[in-house]
Amino acid sequence: MLTSFMEGLLCCLTSKSANVVVPAEISESTDGYEFVEVKPGRVLRVRHTIPDRPVVEEPTGPGGTVSCKRKITVYRNGQLFIENLGDRASAELKNCQNGEAEPNNTVEIELTDCGKSSAPVSIPEAESEPAPAAGQTDQSQQPRKRRRKPKRTVVIDCERKISACKGTHADVALFFIHGVGGSLDIWKSQVDFFSRLGYEVISPDLAGHGASSAPQIAAAYTFYALAEDMRLIFKRYARKRNILIGHSYGVSFCTFLAHEYPEQIHKMVMINGGGPTALEPSLCSIFNLPTCVLHCLSPLLAWSFLKAGFARQGAKEKQLLKDNNAFNVSSFVLRAMMSGQYWPEGDEVYHAELTVPILLVHGMHDKFVPIEEDQRMAEILLMAFLKVLEDGSHMIMMECPEAVNTLLHEFILWEPTTPPPQKKESKTRPETAKAQSDNIKTDPSEVRPATARQTSSNINTEEKPNSKAKK
Repeated sequence: MLTSFMEGLLCCLTSKSANVVVPAEISESTDGYEFVEVKPGRVLRVRHTIPDRPVVEEPTGPGGTVSCKRKITVYRNGQLFIENLGDRASAELKNCQNGEAEPNNTVEIELTDCGKSSAPVSIPEAESEPAPAAGQTDQSQQPRKRRRKPKRTVVIDCERKISACKGTHADVALFFIHGVGGSLDIWKSQVDFFSRLGYEVISPDLAGHGASSAPQIAAAYTFYALAEDMRLIFKRYARKRNILIGHSYGVSFCTFLAHEYPEQIHKMVMINGGGPTALEPSLCSIFNLPTCVLHCLSPLLAWSFLKAGFARQGAKEKQLLKDNNAFNVSSFVLRAMMSGQYWPEGDEVYHAELTVPILLVHGMHDKFVPIEEDQRMAEILLMAFLKVLEDGSHMIMMECPEAVNTLLHEFILWEPTTPPPQKKESKTRPETAKAQSDNIKTDPSEVRPATARQTSSNINTEEKPNSKAKK
């Protein structure tokens, strides 16, 4: 603590940045690690694991085809109106999520912060306007007749083929992207687990983190600069089917890539990523203090991160931070990263346009990201699965590696089952009529209950999706 204070004081007196980070020395051999120069002088460390595949097989199953039909309307008062127009495949997809099929529904929310409790304003239908009552003047009725003009309307109409991704498939690649203060080492348990299963894994260090180069200009750590780095890394290592796994701030880069390359992104995982709001740096934040002051407060910040990022604060958690090189960045990089989180395009409409199947993993004890934000994200996304782990916090991939690995693997292997065509019912009726006309020995009392049973089952399958509406 005293050393940090003296270094910070010297930084203020000399007007030089303290704790300049250079590429760290790698204690392990360079096998599996690559240094990619995304721009002149901007070098990122990437762990690239290509396992030996004794038998390479292409996916043989047909997979599931999901119809992505959605209409998103944004009104000038900030209201977002989402109308899902998907067919029975979308209802079957929701059946895999929460055990009950959901119908084609309409979601109506406001483009406001999660903390605000103002109720959404209802949108009047043009066809359902009430008739003018007796005794009412035209002036009092005129505001009701005025149609609300949308500011923007987005229509999505496409189909996605979602299949299981096994480690023996050579066209599958997993990308792990960390957040602020992390490094590729926080994914050690996940990288080792999926490498043993035969997956090709790519995990980069963001600029200024881990063993990547750390430019001493704040513009090098804006969202757009870091997103461009991840785009170049993705283009270098991408396969035909790519799965993105992001944590915290890394979720924003995964969302950016999924929006830019919708055909190449097969699935995506968001771990404690927060709500679907546009990024904007906070004006009242401790990270707006001068770099030298932050350097003096670095021990306090590390203790606060340990307390808020882990469900328990013991010797095991401290060792995890040290071994996985987490929250080990310079004060300058930390300040520039937090001040550079400006991404106005990444609002709720931006997330609602995603057609990628997404798994949301949230740690119950997370003090950085409330669970309400991930729940809001699940409402906005078209195909989302929210899983909450009670024993984890913000660094859940380090606290509960077995549970996280199991969830990720199940989601990677998941594929929706396309419902069978409904032409069988029309084929059975002529056969029954033909059997009766040919005087086949069939008891009518046995045929009618079967027909009634089939009819009742059809009614149940049609009414069950309509029994629940998405809020």
